[in-house]
Amino acid sequence: MPSPLLELLNVSCSVESGNVLFDDVNVKVYEGDILVLQGKSGGGKSTLLKCIGHLIAHDGHIVYRGRTSLQVGIPLYRTKVLYVPQRPSLLPGNPADFLKHILNLSIHQAHLKETESDYRLVHKQAVEIAHEWGISQELWERNWTQLSGGEAQRLLLSVAVAIDTAEVLLLDEPTSALDPDSSLLVEQCLVDRINSGQSNLKALIWITHSSEQGRRIGTRFVYMSGAGVWCSGALVLWMVRHPFVTINLAISLGDEVLSKT
Repeated sequence: MPSPLLELLNVSCSVESGNVLFDDVNVKVYEGDILVLQGKSGGGKSTLLKCIGHLIAHDGHIVYRGRTSLQVGIPLYRTKVLYVPQRPSLLPGNPADFLKHILNLSIHQAHLKETESDYRLVHKQAVEIAHEWGISQELWERNWTQLSGGEAQRLLLSVAVAIDTAEVLLLDEPTSALDPDSSLLVEQCLVDRINSGQSNLKALIWITHSSEQGRRIGTRFVYMSGAGVWCSGALVLWMVRHPFVTINLAISLGDEVLSKT
């Protein structure tokens, strides 16, 4: 069995009131995985995604390529496991400015030097990706607040793909504002990049409320609800909450039980 690219170990998160959103989540993500997060609104999907991206406080550990995120270093970890928000309209300036700001950060400057790339090349790639998704070049100079939801989603995602530092993209409903044809273009591009081996992208964790989209893109699935977290695919993780005890069961869909507590 290959080593996981990313692993969640007993990850838990509570809100300020003390209510537990999710508790002792254990999930492994392997190269080639498209892990689809599904469940009712308010079930903790976006919060879990932000925990994985180290954007909000949580308990437990997140391990990337055998090292905890703290051992990797949070700034570097966030470039390798990159969170892409659902609504980028709150960003200042325009998409071109945003891309330039990102690439001016020291952590990305080091990557550009290592790959012998520069802003112009990355900008060209981002524009080409966005164009494939129906975005004209003039929109790169338009303020985020003047873009439609679908335009902003595609522009932000094209930036994340073009900078090509991330091995895992954390996608919070990245096509929620798109029409079906545009959604298919985005889906196919991301799946192709994972399967081609020609980019750094190795896996996706993707929130969607569309069961059809989940079936199209997903290799494994995580269902979140008040009852717990169920992950299907190579491994099933089922957490049953009881007023006095939490029972964790792990059942392999293959020939062996991968973990059991």
